[in-house]
Amino acid sequence: MTTNLTAALGGLGGSRGLNEVRSRGTSGPVEIEIKLRTVLSGSRSQLITYELHIDELNGRPAVTREILKYRRGSGGKPWHFLDFSNGVGDAVTNELDSVKDEKDLKREQQTLKSPDILAIKGLAQFERFPAVVALGNLIENWHLSDFHISRARPEVEARYAEHLSREGENLALVVEYLYKHHHEIFLDILNRLKSRVPGVTKVEAKPTEEGRVLLKFQDGAFEDPFLARYVSDGTIKMLAYLILLFDPKPHPLLCVEEPENQLYPSLLWDLAEEFRAYAQRGGQVFVTTHSPDFLNAVALDEVFWLVKEDGYTTVHRARDDEQLKAYMAEGDQMGYLWKQGLFEGAHP
Repeated sequence: MTTNLTAALGGLGGSRGLNEVRSRGTSGPVEIEIKLRTVLSGSRSQLITYELHIDELNGRPAVTREILKYRRGSGGKPWHFLDFSNGVGDAVTNELDSVKDEKDLKREQQTLKSPDILAIKGLAQFERFPAVVALGNLIENWHLSDFHISRARPEVEARYAEHLSREGENLALVVEYLYKHHHEIFLDILNRLKSRVPGVTKVEAKPTEEGRVLLKFQDGAFEDPFLARYVSDGTIKMLAYLILLFDPKPHPLLCVEEPENQLYPSLLWDLAEEFRAYAQRGGQVFVTTHSPDFLNAVALDEVFWLVKEDGYTTVHRARDDEQLKAYMAEGDQMGYLWKQGLFEGAHP
């Protein structure tokens, strides 16, 4: 979505990028299907399907097929709102609420400037393709958090930032933004931080005369505040996650890499509750973890694990395992069951 297929695959292995995406020992297109529920028109929530087929065309990566479709109702044939092959195809242009029959859909033929560009990226820039715009906006607002403490500590150049970046290097800028423009949310974040990290009484982003922004923490036991470089890793990381979870414009899909790093085990219960509350407010959260302590804080229905079998990775759902289900019904916790070896195939 941000660049094109050639650039995305190039980051995975140069000219061999497509081979790094394909399963070992296979050939042909890589086929991805995403089903997601969103509001495309009016106020009705609808389940849509997006298909993406990736292969090579004249020796270069190409989107060989791209389809956006959904059903109007519980049955019947799904309507195609976008259908492209190798950079050429058509998309529906009329408002979705006004269409009662598929024959009333108005389609417009389009040719992309290159077959390695996603049609939903190019057409999402034009309001006359409402279904594509809705899907494009949704995907562009997905967020992957791989927070790095070392990136968040230094002073940063003063500039504008509303949302926390992937690695968190703009933490001070987002603190400043929330303080100025969403002060009540900022105070709520600070109160939650104080309840989890004893001693913290104040957090501020302080602009300097040189045009940089410092992140400063106040400990109630001391008169002067501390710069971020002198504050514990866990304090900074908890602040970052709270800012991420209480963003005034939350992400529809939030993916978090190993949140247990640098955090006290006792804080993981609270963090798991915050992730769950975020999902209950309408977002969706994927968390990868290697922490039994974090796993102890989650429910049976919330746990999946990955197993490499015969060269392929398969997903296992905890609730489908009768033994795990029985132990959890008796009051056990997922992390302890994992340490006892009951997640078959999950060990290195």
